[in-house]
Amino acid sequence: MLVVSTSCKKSSGLSQANVTFSTDTLLFDTVFTTLGSTTQQFKIYNPDSKTILVQEVELMGGKNSPFRVNLDGVSGTKFENLSIEGKDSLFAFVDVKLNVNNQNLPMVVEDSIRFKTNGKNYYLQLAVWGQDVYIHNNEILKESLWKSDKPHLIYGTVAVDSAKTLSIEAGAKIHLHKKGMLMVYKSALHVNGTKEKPVIFQGDRLEDFYKEVSGQYYGIYFHQAQASTINYAEIRNGTVGIHVYSADKENQLATLTLSNTLVQNHASYGVLLFANPAVKMENCIVSNNEKYGLFILQGARYYINHCHLLDYGKDEKSAAIVLKNNYYNPTDKTNYLSDMEGTINNSVIYGPREFEVLIDTIQNVNAKINLVFNSCLIKWKNENSGSNFKNIRWNLNPYFKNPSKYDYHFEANSPLQGGADPDLMNAFDIEGTLRSLTAPDIGAYEMN
Repeated sequence: MLVVSTSCKKSSGLSQANVTFSTDTLLFDTVFTTLGSTTQQFKIYNPDSKTILVQEVELMGGKNSPFRVNLDGVSGTKFENLSIEGKDSLFAFVDVKLNVNNQNLPMVVEDSIRFKTNGKNYYLQLAVWGQDVYIHNNEILKESLWKSDKPHLIYGTVAVDSAKTLSIEAGAKIHLHKKGMLMVYKSALHVNGTKEKPVIFQGDRLEDFYKEVSGQYYGIYFHQAQASTINYAEIRNGTVGIHVYSADKENQLATLTLSNTLVQNHASYGVLLFANPAVKMENCIVSNNEKYGLFILQGARYYINHCHLLDYGKDEKSAAIVLKNNYYNPTDKTNYLSDMEGTINNSVIYGPREFEVLIDTIQNVNAKINLVFNSCLIKWKNENSGSNFKNIRWNLNPYFKNPSKYDYHFEANSPLQGGADPDLMNAFDIEGTLRSLTAPDIGAYEMN
């Protein structure tokens, strides 16, 4: 829409001056075909004290242009006789929607808007980077391989069917629309990223404004999954990054093995384990999730080694990890219990709050609880000297380089240096650096 100022006229007669613009080009970052962009705006200025008459405004591509212009509350391709009073301005709004072009490489589409004032033409340039995508819309997948030649876009819930497998190639980009979910239903997912070509999971809005916006989609949901793996992935800006529900009774391996992966900036939880799944995590960074980084509810079997489990969430009651061995059902007032068996080795559990570890369990002969922490740095106001905590560095600043920019490398004076147990270490860190054989560092990074 075009917003026209309502200031009173400043002089009689029309100006012979020229209009100016707040920019000479509107550039839209990558927009997926069939998916519209956000709306951009620009201003049209009258620098003179007299009213300027804009005789014509024309979208040069006409009806075939992918761009859409809205002036004075009306969409169209050509407008006539718009007045801009002295020292005033108008707002114009533009968005774009691209058609499929069956190309894997990004394309550039250009157009312009012509403004005619006092018999002279002035042009504002329009440009958009476009990209074709594979579209997956509320579908059930059979045996599948998702390639990396162009992005994948998920609408609604895309489920891997029971007993089938979805493999995702290194370098693939997976974009999920609002409320979108990738569900692994009694099936398997293998994300085969590499250090050089990680697999990216994020929302489908690629404008700069959305880079730090959480909750753009739901996330990845494992439902009684077969043995699955995620290696070298970046999972950002959803509601729950990874949700693992229960376990396949016939699967004797870990429900999910998560390695060399970033899980960051989710509206609720980074990693949620519910109803006793088995999960293994190594060389992972879980951080900046608004509620909890790692949340375990109604039990789990987990093994975590050389990870950053961090808070830095927006919720004042957030924490790096929360371990709960029961949940309460208000309908029948029943506590559901399950075993909680977990080991966290060589990891840093830290954040800005006094309690970054919250444990809420119910002792019961029918529910085994065995939680072990080895050679970790932990932020927890009440230091625990129990036998389950071994070689812990309590409440020490890890001296991360720049947490506000998601940089969790650490400075040379960090207590993370040399604090891991070499008998429990993973040989390589998240960046492929070989760890010290005698004094490895705590967390996902090894200092060179």
